[in-house]
Amino acid sequence: MASGRCSVPTSWSVRGAATAPYHLEKRDGQYELTFEGAWPEVMLWEIPALAVLMELRSRAVLNDMGRFELQVLYARAMTRTWEKVERLRGTQGLRIADFGTRRRHSFLWQDWCVQAMLEGMGASFAGTSNCLIAKNRDLEAIGTNAHELPMVYAALTDSDEALAEAPYRVLADWHDEHEGNLRVILPDTYGTQGFLDRAPDWLAGWTGIRIDSGDPATGAETAIKWWQERGEDPREKLVIFSDGLDADKILDLHARFVGRVKVSFGWGTMLTNDFKGLAGDALAPFSLVCKAVAAEGRPTVKLSDNPEKAMGPASEIARYKRVFGVGPQDAIPVTV
Repeated sequence: MASGRCSVPTSWSVRGAATAPYHLEKRDGQYELTFEGAWPEVMLWEIPALAVLMELRSRAVLNDMGRFELQVLYARAMTRTWEKVERLRGTQGLRIADFGTRRRHSFLWQDWCVQAMLEGMGASFAGTSNCLIAKNRDLEAIGTNAHELPMVYAALTDSDEALAEAPYRVLADWHDEHEGNLRVILPDTYGTQGFLDRAPDWLAGWTGIRIDSGDPATGAETAIKWWQERGEDPREKLVIFSDGLDADKILDLHARFVGRVKVSFGWGTMLTNDFKGLAGDALAPFSLVCKAVAAEGRPTVKLSDNPEKAMGPASEIARYKRVFGVGPQDAIPVTV
């Protein structure tokens, strides 16, 4: 049995119950949504739960707007998105996918953004993480594995030794089932540097790495050094940046690493939900997450490369930091 929780650190937060598919209540001014059951079923709640919460919030704001106000709002949002596309297109070797399903403004808006990327970016647009939109627009459905996998494997261990091995056990199981572009390491669940320092040599043969927390340039430099030390050519490896991206950061990271690795970007919230300032702060994007909180009654933990993203009971966080050798970390504000 696994239990999942979504949380929005403004006016929302999300949890689960064993007696129903989901349980929703309002507690201390925040909404809590929890769901519990067999892991293969529960883990799929993350996508609709977050997308529904975000769209309900958008609809609540839009409900008070008049017809012309709505037309102007969307005209401005379309212009903003297209200006980003114009800045990015024509950049040699640029490769971007839409990773914005969970935190989108709405389904229809995500579909519009995907169409804008498809027309404006051409072959540089790699696809979308939304399987329905991928089918409807004849695009590749694209994505990687998630933090939830090592979090649950780790929670089910019975000793510090087994805990230290959990992130590699889950990837060994993944290795048996997937190959090619699906062999992308997500190393930051319990700290990227420590994960790579202790990683078995066979993992260096995987296709690439996704950088999803901490300073992205530092994470990529760490990966490049790791590959070099294990006799791998970084120029043949894929680095996917996916944390808090917008056009400026995409261009900066691409310029720094193009030619050194195969650079790719999973562009999320600031592609599919950049309404900041278009309705005051009412539609500004914010950080919203959904994570497993327990497995077989045992709490899960996520440390990340950014302490602001750490999740779990304080005592377990301390234990995990000790087991995985996580020292001081630079706190980076989480905005989206």
